[in-house]
Amino acid sequence: MRTDPGQDRVAGGNTRPPVVRLAELTHRYGDVLAADGVTLDIPTGRMVGFIGPDGVGKSTWLGLIAGARQIQHGTVEVLGGDMASARHRGAVCPRIAYMPQGLGKNLYPTLSVFENIDFFGRLFGQSRAERDERIADLLASTGLADFADRPANKLSGGMKQKLGLCCALIHDPDLLILDEPTTGVDPLSRRQFWELIGRIRLRRPGMSVLVATAYMEEAEQYDWLVAVDAGRVLATGTPAGLRGQTGTDTLEEAFLALLPPERRGDHEALTIPPLTAGEVVIEARDLQMRFGDFVAVDDVNLQVRRGEIFGFLGSNGCGKSTTMKMLTGLLPPTRGEARLLGEVLDARNIDTRRRVGYMSQAFSLYGELSVRRNLQLHARLFELSQAEGDARIAELARRFDLEPVMDALPDALPLGIRQRLQLAVAVLHRPDVLILDEPTSGVDPVARDHFWALIVDLSRKDGVTIFITTHFMNEAQRCDRISLMHAGRILASDAPAALMAQRGADSLEDAFVGYLAEASGVQLLPPDASAAASDDTAAAPAPHPAPPARAARFSLARLFSFSMREATELRRDPFRLTLALLGTVILMLVMGYGISTDVEDLSYAVLDLDRSTASESYTLNIAGSRYFLEKPPLESHADIDRRMRAGELAMAIEIPPGFGRDLARGARPEIGVWLDGAMPMRAEVARGYVMGVHAQTLTEAVTASTGKRPAALADIAVRYRYNPDMRSLIAMVPAVIPMLLVFIPSMLTALGVVREKELGSILNVYTTPVTKLEFLLGKQLPYIGLSMLNCVLMFVLAITLFDVPFKGSLAAFFLGALIYVTATTGLGLLMSTLTNSQVAAMAGTSIGTLLPAIQFSGMLDPVSSLEGAGAVLGQIYPTTHFLTISRGTFAKALDFGDLGASFLPLLVAIPVLTVASALLLKKQAR
Repeated sequence: MRTDPGQDRVAGGNTRPPVVRLAELTHRYGDVLAADGVTLDIPTGRMVGFIGPDGVGKSTWLGLIAGARQIQHGTVEVLGGDMASARHRGAVCPRIAYMPQGLGKNLYPTLSVFENIDFFGRLFGQSRAERDERIADLLASTGLADFADRPANKLSGGMKQKLGLCCALIHDPDLLILDEPTTGVDPLSRRQFWELIGRIRLRRPGMSVLVATAYMEEAEQYDWLVAVDAGRVLATGTPAGLRGQTGTDTLEEAFLALLPPERRGDHEALTIPPLTAGEVVIEARDLQMRFGDFVAVDDVNLQVRRGEIFGFLGSNGCGKSTTMKMLTGLLPPTRGEARLLGEVLDARNIDTRRRVGYMSQAFSLYGELSVRRNLQLHARLFELSQAEGDARIAELARRFDLEPVMDALPDALPLGIRQRLQLAVAVLHRPDVLILDEPTSGVDPVARDHFWALIVDLSRKDGVTIFITTHFMNEAQRCDRISLMHAGRILASDAPAALMAQRGADSLEDAFVGYLAEASGVQLLPPDASAAASDDTAAAPAPHPAPPARAARFSLARLFSFSMREATELRRDPFRLTLALLGTVILMLVMGYGISTDVEDLSYAVLDLDRSTASESYTLNIAGSRYFLEKPPLESHADIDRRMRAGELAMAIEIPPGFGRDLARGARPEIGVWLDGAMPMRAEVARGYVMGVHAQTLTEAVTASTGKRPAALADIAVRYRYNPDMRSLIAMVPAVIPMLLVFIPSMLTALGVVREKELGSILNVYTTPVTKLEFLLGKQLPYIGLSMLNCVLMFVLAITLFDVPFKGSLAAFFLGALIYVTATTGLGLLMSTLTNSQVAAMAGTSIGTLLPAIQFSGMLDPVSSLEGAGAVLGQIYPTTHFLTISRGTFAKALDFGDLGASFLPLLVAIPVLTVASALLLKKQAR
């Protein structure tokens, strides 16, 4: 059955089509249904609110409408076309603006306010003059003009949301989608945000606005509402219509009434007994907390009594959590003091920590342990005896209604039950003070009231002093007293009713807004001046305009916009910039000297059992070689074993009795040599050295005794070309350059793309006209430039510091390097499409580059000696071919004519890797 907004007629009586039409829409994440057969028409030109707690499907629906998510089943029609069609998505993309959930999630933290908006203007193909005009207008409208040069990560929560709105509105959309745009923002900033939306709608009355929110107070101002629960539509209509339909006074009560009976259960209205104030439990005197030059909390003074429910209200980052940590001894203040039951708190005292219970906003228990095991573990951590722990767990399971789920895993439980479990763990050790950090965020109203009933019970019956932070004003009104915080200072602290009376406000939110406006020097508009649009405005003639010309399928301007943005972010990120500029140089120094096959200064000692002139002469010949370093003589075979085990010797020589006599008679005396075989390559080279010295010594001894040199059966004259001195650096340094140019550049490129996934800014690729190739190539270009800079640095190190001669064509080397790094950064792009976290990207890129580069590219063994899959990988892997170019130009004086066969595979690798990356990169989330 279709949920219809009713007749939506323009002047003249023509019915306007809905801006969005959903038909049998189903979307699931594993076993969870985010959309369960949803059929819904959303009216055009209205501000439509999707109301409900977290996890019911609101964000998924908005993502599907924006085209940011793939449609699994059903139909999503937006602005007159099917969003399953890539062609339609491309056509309507310039008419839709999507602001995702999360403070500044569509922003780039290191870019300034101006640079963020300018970047979005470039993505929509606007000229410089048009961008400047629109940006000036948006900054003036939002009050951000004075902050145009401030980085996004230095803005407050409210300013970030205003900036996100500016970025969304740079192209004048017909459909604006806002996913919980004011979550975590203080009431004043929320008020200013909606005033801004109201002014924009007055200027563009035909624009449709879709908003998801958990704030029922906010939803009162919307034109039309969709109540959502468990992936289904509960009801639609105006706020007044929903209240009238359910016979309730508030939207919160209306939502509760709309829930199915099985979801409401035995829910009853919460009643809070009056507080019998006890002694002062916590006292703050001139508390201040500094982090460097930043003052997080400034001169806080307050007292909290036993059993009191004390609320902290304020925006994210205003100092609430820092204040609570100081008041409970978890953080030592910079100045001032906090007292618990009359004693100064010491953050280093473990007994103090035992008097405090803490429950974080995010679920922080062990998902692989059952409910019972989690409770038992924390009972042991709090050093409760077996009997006391079992009794306390049984009591809390009964009291918090956890008995039916004691053997279940937490991840399989609803959010409300998980929160009750966290509360049980927090009070397991009977603390005097309990800290609750936004404990009901995202919880449905039924579970929220159940949770509050437990809080009230702990306060009134057990005398636990409770600190609670919340963004919900209806929750704040349940507290005995509250503190309103802003910028590290307490603006006011009193009972909610008293604060409202002091400001002459009708609601606690109005009182808080008044305090904030006074502290900030902000002039508030009259209550009715910020109405978004009246019904007449909503019904003003505004048929869908003809779709603009489809954006070019490939735009160099958009590609270079991503390149310039990536280069700017890289310059402002010290860690990534250091890794990009110095990573290869440092590794070049380490590997150039570390990966060496030269064997010199081998420590050795001699066990001379002959002690003749001949044996002494033999020993002196070995000691005179630059390959050996003589140590004190050996005394016995046991001494050989002991010193080689200790690593003192790499080689031991035993000269047997009668060595000199046998040598004088022309016999073949034997010498015993023991080599440390823990490093086979070094041992083999040492064996060759000692055999050569041995042969030379015997030859000289025979010549001295007979007067003529013994004749050999044949002489072999060996000449080494390209590296006549057999220096390993000559071979290794040109091989290290290709290895580092596949490792660091590919990793940086992969991290650059995956970072967008982690931060959430990849949504800007999903919901703007950018093509996959523009995004990938735009991200790749800065890293190609950086890789070439690294190549130049390593080349200079090779010929100066390592003294490796360069004999071939400089143009061939650097052109090969340019083609090679284009391929290796392409490997990074390919890896980024297969991973979703920076840790996975680093691990995958390291394995996928270093292992083939070292093992299969000819660095250690010729590719021609490989067999099977290894031989195939060696033939197609880019490092194989650039290694030939690098060694050939450095050592063999090769040029383009000699290296043509190595350039061709590199040229082929570039389009193969780019196309594969574009095919694997999704333009929509799942």
